[in-house]
Amino acid sequence: MMKAILLTRYGSAADLELRDVEKPVPNDGQILIKIHASAVNDWDWGLVRGKPLYMRAISGVLRPRIRIIGCDIAGRVEAVGDAVEHLKVGDDVYGDLSDSGFGGFAEFACVPAGSVGRMPKNLTYEEAAALPHAGMLATQSLCEIGRVDHVETLLINGAGGGVGPIGLQLAKMHGVEVTGVDSTPKLDFLRSLGFDQVIDYTEEDFTRAGTSYDLILDVKTNRSPFAYARALKPNGTYVTVGGSAPRLLQCVMLGRWINRTRGRHIRVLSLKPNKGLDDLTALVETGKVMSSIDAVYPLAEVPMALQRFGEASQRGKIIIRMT
Repeated sequence: MMKAILLTRYGSAADLELRDVEKPVPNDGQILIKIHASAVNDWDWGLVRGKPLYMRAISGVLRPRIRIIGCDIAGRVEAVGDAVEHLKVGDDVYGDLSDSGFGGFAEFACVPAGSVGRMPKNLTYEEAAALPHAGMLATQSLCEIGRVDHVETLLINGAGGGVGPIGLQLAKMHGVEVTGVDSTPKLDFLRSLGFDQVIDYTEEDFTRAGTSYDLILDVKTNRSPFAYARALKPNGTYVTVGGSAPRLLQCVMLGRWINRTRGRHIRVLSLKPNKGLDDLTALVETGKVMSSIDAVYPLAEVPMALQRFGEASQRGKIIIRMT
């Protein structure tokens, strides 16, 4: 048996339950991971509430099919199924399980061997768990779409969570000037990370301030794509990785038209979990990227951790430790 946080109905974080459930056994091509740490993400907050509605298309219309949420994990291989060659018992691994059925808020998880990578040798489990989901959002949006190595200015909207600190570090590797946008309580945190400028969104709308940027990375997406295009330099790129579902749909539908008529690129990232994870590991092991952690909660306090996430008060990642 193992302990796990179970999602039995949509509602609030308070509806989650800590229970003893059967410990899984790996099938062919799978590994059993003893999870040491996990992290809270938008996925978890959305699955708990069943909102936006497309979450129910993923997990079930009336009742959640995904019983154990949690996508970011770091842990040690406990057992391997047949046909697993590149990992062995005792290997430390980490990864994003959002394509593998989730299951991170538990003491053990069975996942396809290809859904995790070897953990950076210089990190604790808690530090490693902070990286897979946010790290791939940052690298795929900035390096693959935004070509951050070819720009001079970058703005990150919603910079004080998990994606912003990693995006900042990736940009600074190429000498980019980076502006961070977030709420008043997070501005000192952003300055401490090394943002060149910070903007308090409660005081200033950066899309109307008259400053334009080569690249915008948006975690919040709470304005129209026309507003974001206004804040871009000619041939600049806006990439969103999450936020309001109606606004994301507008970006998808109007992006090509804005590109043709205004010469600005509006893109919505379709995340490929763990694509580029080995490259991120190399950056971490050479000291070029590091984790940013807000707080660490024990497994039993996942509801409290999720509530903090829902309040958007975290500075960096919220981590769950399996004690």
